[in-house]
Amino acid sequence: KRLYKHCLVLFILPVIGQPVKSKRPKEPGENKIKPVNKKIKPKTPRMKERESADSSLKSQSILTQVMDKGHFQKLAATLSLAAGESIELRCKGSNVTWNYPSYLDTFKDSRLSIKQLDRYSQLILANSTAADTGEYSCWPQLCSGNKCRKEETKTGSTYIFFTDKEELFVPTPSYFEIVYLNPDKPAVIPCRVTTPSAEVTLHREFPAEEIEIDGTDIIYDAKKGFVFQHPTPDHKGIVYCKAESQGAPQISIKYHLLYVEVPKGPPSTTIAVSSSRARLGDRVHVVCTVLGEPDVDVNFRWQYPGQESERPVIIQNFWRLINRGIGHTTRISKSVLLVEDFEDIDAGNYVCIAQNLQGETTVATKVEQK
Repeated sequence: KRLYKHCLVLFILPVIGQPVKSKRPKEPGENKIKPVNKKIKPKTPRMKERESADSSLKSQSILTQVMDKGHFQKLAATLSLAAGESIELRCKGSNVTWNYPSYLDTFKDSRLSIKQLDRYSQLILANSTAADTGEYSCWPQLCSGNKCRKEETKTGSTYIFFTDKEELFVPTPSYFEIVYLNPDKPAVIPCRVTTPSAEVTLHREFPAEEIEIDGTDIIYDAKKGFVFQHPTPDHKGIVYCKAESQGAPQISIKYHLLYVEVPKGPPSTTIAVSSSRARLGDRVHVVCTVLGEPDVDVNFRWQYPGQESERPVIIQNFWRLINRGIGHTTRISKSVLLVEDFEDIDAGNYVCIAQNLQGETTVATKVEQK
């Protein structure tokens, strides 16, 4: 019995003694020592930030610069190199497409070399010049049969400044350029610099004055030039840029700003014929005319009576700019079809199809034999 009592006491004591710990009144919020969400909440944004950073790094990681002794360097958004240096870039992928300053292709520059290897593509530019300043990017192509598309999620890109004290502005092949000011889209004065730290200002030739850059309607981007966000007729005229960087200031080429205002859409097309009735042996010409935006190309196609029989005709295309007054400029494009020696086979319908990026317009006229 005595042993039973002791065991009972030993069994009951922990139960009796348990409330002793809670004799002190609890402070407000004391039970919130280990809230469930305290550790979980910070993890969610951290993972999102990490995923965003990883995604950005993954995008850039396909494009690297080959350094000395076989080292590789991931490229940032911009890179500055001294003109005269050579550069080697590598882009991961078994079928890679490159983008670089277009003039290197235009002049088929031998300093540029591109090779596709098993796992990457190699771009080498030797003896760089200030004119090579620009964006260099690459992306893998996803191909299925004969159709290929750009793999958007794996694009690598960097803008390279090839600095040259003698050439603060990126050289251009001309000494004068036309810039069209459209009311519905930004216009760019492309006086890009080779030194990103250069101080650049914009000047009007007549009247001679510096144009105020407010950072809102007109901004400057070293990779693009001056951007007019909302062009107006007041902006038209001749302008130039001035740059300074630890030396005498340099002046860019001149830019002629032309304000344009024409409706967007398929070509506004008309057709006219020298004579709707022609005799055998007559000289007949049909003219197809389009009025449109100065910087929008127009393509012409013809359908005519003797086409299937390969009847010889002469087709000439040309265009010019015309001023419609109050500073507005329009491009007039023409296609002329000439029949030098009219025959029976030439009688019938002459159809002109004019096409631009917005669509196409078809017009027709008829020529009969007298």
